[in-house]
Amino acid sequence: MKVLVLGAGNMGLTYAEGMAQSPFLNNRKLMIFDVSPEKTEALSTMAQFDAYDSIEECVPKADVIFIAVKPFHSQSLFKSMKPYINDQQIFVSLMAGVTIKTIQDGLGVSKVIRTMPNLPAKVGKGVTSFTESESVSRIELLTVRNLLDTTGASIHVENENFIDASTGISGSGPAYIFYFMQSMLEAALKMGFSANDSKVLVSKTFEGAVKLFNDSDLSPETWMDRVASKGGTTRAALDSMEDNNVKELIKDAAYAAFNRATELGKEK
Repeated sequence: MKVLVLGAGNMGLTYAEGMAQSPFLNNRKLMIFDVSPEKTEALSTMAQFDAYDSIEECVPKADVIFIAVKPFHSQSLFKSMKPYINDQQIFVSLMAGVTIKTIQDGLGVSKVIRTMPNLPAKVGKGVTSFTESESVSRIELLTVRNLLDTTGASIHVENENFIDASTGISGSGPAYIFYFMQSMLEAALKMGFSANDSKVLVSKTFEGAVKLFNDSDLSPETWMDRVASKGGTTRAALDSMEDNNVKELIKDAAYAAFNRATELGKEK
């Protein structure tokens, strides 16, 4: 199998680096394309890649093509690659808000898989939701899933509505976590901790809480009850969050991302 990644930005390069280790490549180098000559030159020095700066040279060779450009670049990319594709190729989109139909119409193809990746894929802890067009076979879908799993975990969803919903949870979700972390860092600094100690306190607290959650069947609510005692410090913090409606605000934020993803799909 020959795999091509179009776009070597953060997400494209992250998935390219993960998939380059896949046994599905059968010791072939992963192909990667970018419009930046400087970036292509840098990629060409990496042993796991065949780097290209020409669409016509790489697209016809690929069996699976990952599209990892910014959504607003998609139409110009479709126009430039359309003369060099065939309907046996599988097109996997890492673009937010670009629907399967938009890709099918733009390229004149049938086999399209749409995904919602997230940034922790950079450290092998990503989660990628994906769904497919009717023309994608079960074997082809499994093959692509195995490629996606090289960057963490993947979740097959029933339709594109869940891809947009995933945007609100996993796609944009890391930013919510960083927002919460930043708030805790600022609180720690205000309390007099050094920048380094603040980072250790916050990062290890998040790391430990996630491990507790993952290593058990207990719900977050149960864990909160285990930490908080009546009239204690943790209960004071949780009561403050409840009084300020923090839970509902977080839900609203997730829905805002979900709704924006839906809007982007309609704009294409």
